[in-house]
Amino acid sequence: MPFDPTTLVYNEAGLIPAIAQDAENGDVLMMAWMNAEAVARTLETGRVTYWSRSRKAFWVKGETSGHVQELVSLRVDCDRDCLLLCIRQTGPACHTNRRSCFYTEVQSGDEVEILAPEA
Repeated sequence: MPFDPTTLVYNEAGLIPAIAQDAENGDVLMMAWMNAEAVARTLETGRVTYWSRSRKAFWVKGETSGHVQELVSLRVDCDRDCLLLCIRQTGPACHTNRRSCFYTEVQSGDEVEILAPEA
């Protein structure tokens, strides 16, 4: 059956959360938002395209930074309201220049930075 992005369950703003995961090692790199057109563009081009809520514009990951996300596979969760993007990441995924946006861990009630920015 052909995939139709309009059959996904979007929130009231027309967005769906998309989790980017490293296709090779399974690391969770980031979470961002997509609308139906961003999903379609990603599938069409193989370059991950998100919807920037702050800029209210499409955002092709790596377009300005060179930290590209190449789509390996796109998975839909059981409720059709969240996406898992298995990707090949070039450079850091986080705008803080870290491999992952999830660089803070709560350990015994304290926040601990577990990933340093890449050089």
